[in-house]
Amino acid sequence: MRQIEKLLSGGDLRSIGKRNSVVLKIKNQNDFDELFQFLFHKDRIFAMRAADAIEKITIKNPVYLAKHKKKILELCNTADDRELQWHLALMIPRLHLTYKELKRIWNILSRWASDNTESRIVRVNSIQGLFELSRVYTKLITDFNMILSNIERQNIPSITARIKKLRKSSGRINP
Repeated sequence: MRQIEKLLSGGDLRSIGKRNSVVLKIKNQNDFDELFQFLFHKDRIFAMRAADAIEKITIKNPVYLAKHKKKILELCNTADDRELQWHLALMIPRLHLTYKELKRIWNILSRWASDNTESRIVRVNSIQGLFELSRVYTKLITDFNMILSNIERQNIPSITARIKKLRKSSGRINP
């Protein structure tokens, strides 16, 4: 734990620090569980870098998240820091959700994606998260298309670019 803490420390929020070294150190569920505890660190830098590492690790190992599903879902309700939100938005689709959980998470990600006071990275990653969820839960595609239409009206280049990319990659999203 001390070694992970050292790798996550230093610098400021604009830096990923030694995140890549942290990613390489995680070899099993126990290592991951130690890293996961840093999501709740009082220092925003530790939480942000831990979230970044966790998001990268779970691209290939989403099963590591299963044990922490309840805490991740709770974090979605309480996360105020945009750096944590944008990583949570990408992690959520890697979880197996019940209908009730899906409904709650869909509402949170929809709110983050649609809220023009949120950071653009939070919004783009929330759109990506909604897209990934709609691929698994196909009944949500119509709802997803309506969300995209409303967001597109805001005409924000970075967000519009992500929407175009998603539309190009999937024939199920309406222009």
